[in-house]
Amino acid sequence: MTKMLVPDSAARSVRKTILPNGLTVLTEEMNHIRSVSAGVWIRTGSRHETAEVNGISHFAEHMVFKGTTSRSAETIARQVDSFGGNLDAFTAKECVCFNVKVLDENLPKAMDVLSDLVLHPSFHEGDVRKERSVIVEEIKMDEDNPDSLVHEIFVQNFWKDHPLGRPILGTRETVRKFDPAMLFNYYQQRFKAGNMVVAAAGNLDHDRFLELVQEKFATVPAGMSEFADLKPKVSARISMRNKKALEQVQVCIGVPSYSISHQNRYASFVLNTLLGGGMSSRLFQRVREKEGLVYSIFSELNPFRDTGCLAVYAGTSCESVNKVVQSVMKEFRDLKEVPVSGDELARAKAQLKGNLMLSLESSMARMSNLARQDIYYDRFYEMDEIANRIEAVQSEHVQQVAREFFVSEQIAVTVLGNLSGLKLARDQVTC
Repeated sequence: MTKMLVPDSAARSVRKTILPNGLTVLTEEMNHIRSVSAGVWIRTGSRHETAEVNGISHFAEHMVFKGTTSRSAETIARQVDSFGGNLDAFTAKECVCFNVKVLDENLPKAMDVLSDLVLHPSFHEGDVRKERSVIVEEIKMDEDNPDSLVHEIFVQNFWKDHPLGRPILGTRETVRKFDPAMLFNYYQQRFKAGNMVVAAAGNLDHDRFLELVQEKFATVPAGMSEFADLKPKVSARISMRNKKALEQVQVCIGVPSYSISHQNRYASFVLNTLLGGGMSSRLFQRVREKEGLVYSIFSELNPFRDTGCLAVYAGTSCESVNKVVQSVMKEFRDLKEVPVSGDELARAKAQLKGNLMLSLESSMARMSNLARQDIYYDRFYEMDEIANRIEAVQSEHVQQVAREFFVSEQIAVTVLGNLSGLKLARDQVTC
């Protein structure tokens, strides 16, 4: 067993242990609160699925709550409610997480339930059959949500014919084919000790938590999942999707960006904040406040292990789509051509650092931060180190990133709504 105090973590009391089977255990002590959040993280997600089983990671995430070899779904729900816990899970492109939040005194009970879900799912045929219908309804719900749908269509076009471009939920066709044998095969491939991280944050003691994890997880088979992450190629398409039932036209404009661990990532964080990261951002001030063309407009970074995307979202009228696109192109050009002023840069850095600190106030956020840093960086970045790296970003760094990102040939656009003959030509998407 390997124990270590993670470097540069004195301020946050972070500790890490690797069990003999390869499972990683991470904790952060927060003695000023009464809660503890714990999560079991799987280092693979929907991008590691083949097209034939697209959506199976999300399906399996649902199915563990339907019962284990010793607990029914009703028993799980009643036990968690009996000690006031919050039990949840999510599936992402590159990970799956099962988590629970409880009062510190109830952590042993919570870990008993959480470990049972993760390690002993039953995958009964009847439950699988019912869950197929449930997830098909979830897919329909997303299709009825226009801002969710435009992002899904955008991603499918942006990373066309690559697993990153496929929906996390899967499709109606793939979901309807899932059966217990497929789920057990998926489970045996992914749920290996070297592929798992157990993280916790809150009012706890590392050694005592380690004992709980050892008791439940020591027998998990060693090994890691072997999947080839093929780097996707970007398809800079203009896609127009007509949906007459919508009152608003949804617009998504995106460009390739850095991977999650890229050395210039801090400059890209500042760029995104300047562009569309809040009410003082250039897009909000220009397109909403000055031009009055939208209610909602923002930009976001979506980084992955080997690639990323910076995307701008806006909701507007059909008559205003071209004006909104031109305004976004103008902001892209300005960031490439004109150095950011010292005052604007300082404000963006302060906003970025403030949002980061505020996002880590809960035990659940700290637990997630621990696991993600281990999964993506295999080390722990203290908040002071991150703040210092943000502060070190200069105007010329932001301009350099803008010139890398905002290249006309790389710009992809998806437009969704009652388009009434709306046209958007490639020469309108230039910066």
